[in-house]
Amino acid sequence: MSEEHSEYSRFVSRLTRQTLGLILAGGQGSRLHELTLWRAKPALHFGGKFRIIDFPLSNLINSGIRRIGVLTQYKAHSLIRHLVQGWSKHQISDREFVEILPASQRVGGEWYMGTADAVYQNLDVIRTHDPKYVLILAGDHVYKMDYGPLIAAHVESDSDMTVCCLEVPIAEAAGALGVLTVDETGRVLEFNEKPAHPTPLPGREDVCLASMGNYVFNTNFLYEQVIKDADTTESHHDFGRDVIPSIISKYRVFAYPFKDIKTGQQAYWRDVGTLDAFWGANMELVSVSPQLNLYDKDWPIQTYHAQLPPAKFVFDEPGRRGEAIQSMVSGGCIVSGASVRNSVLFSNCKVHSYSTVKDSVVLTDVEIGENCTVNRAILDRGSVLPSGTRVGFDHDEDRARGFRVTDSGITLVTPDMLGQQLHFTR
Repeated sequence: MSEEHSEYSRFVSRLTRQTLGLILAGGQGSRLHELTLWRAKPALHFGGKFRIIDFPLSNLINSGIRRIGVLTQYKAHSLIRHLVQGWSKHQISDREFVEILPASQRVGGEWYMGTADAVYQNLDVIRTHDPKYVLILAGDHVYKMDYGPLIAAHVESDSDMTVCCLEVPIAEAAGALGVLTVDETGRVLEFNEKPAHPTPLPGREDVCLASMGNYVFNTNFLYEQVIKDADTTESHHDFGRDVIPSIISKYRVFAYPFKDIKTGQQAYWRDVGTLDAFWGANMELVSVSPQLNLYDKDWPIQTYHAQLPPAKFVFDEPGRRGEAIQSMVSGGCIVSGASVRNSVLFSNCKVHSYSTVKDSVVLTDVEIGENCTVNRAILDRGSVLPSGTRVGFDHDEDRARGFRVTDSGITLVTPDMLGQQLHFTR
């Protein structure tokens, strides 16, 4: 290691130790429809055995940021239980912890009214930890990122606030993401929250610079701005809609592009906020070399591990062979005389004889009866498909049964749709 790199590493290490990470995890995820009817979006399962919240949490731990608060609100039981089961091991001392900060009307009588208000209502907690920098993260995106260089860039540019951003196709950002306009130094000149017609990057009419919902603040500056916002009655109390637009002309606000360190290209990042996006991001993982490497020992994604036996595949007869091809199959699964192809099976699933599952995402505790055929579907946790059920072949038939079919032809099945009133909050 060169002396220059060693000095930089120590510089980043010092900065991360002075940083408090806050994850905003109260989102409902309404575009996921029934998939988030009984759970907050950050609690949604992803990638065979993880939950979305595991990604920003793992990023923080791997980046050396060990003081973490998770702000919860919407139907948070599932999320809080996961945090207690899987992340309480980091509750070590006042220098290393994962705290749960539920909406509890700490200031006045209101629940969290927006992202800025969520931080404002926890200012007393932040002051207790006395950080020099506060890193605020969205809790509902899937990606791997070292936050150390982001904080270092914030300090080196003498920023009051830094917005982490990425290049996104115009069509994808329109109405969905905050869009930035920057000068040649990266200083933010304009910020528009979810515009219908995003401003493209100079010379690239199909791409814009979009906010990831991740921000670095100098702590005292954060205090000033959220208190000011709280006193503004006409505000929505949101960072994107109110705080950032109000400060860019007066203070030093810079954009930090999120790129792959090795290639310099756009890094992997997925907003799995729609059924199609959720299905597609999971499907990417079964390819030979997916962009998101879940087997990376240098950047492990931590989660809660249920004590389950290994996956098992039984029967080897013509027409009744237990097999999984180009698929991810988690612990506790039994594929009994059935065929699973190009699919993701989460923990503790059962697929019975003569059934086929193809191009599908099957969440935890699903049971698929005999002679079922499932194609291009999402089966929500705890769903039990009766023998002979067909899903994903005749969309009119799917809709008639009460299943949701997206415009691109992905069929969502939940226990409630099957008349199984389980109301899972796990």
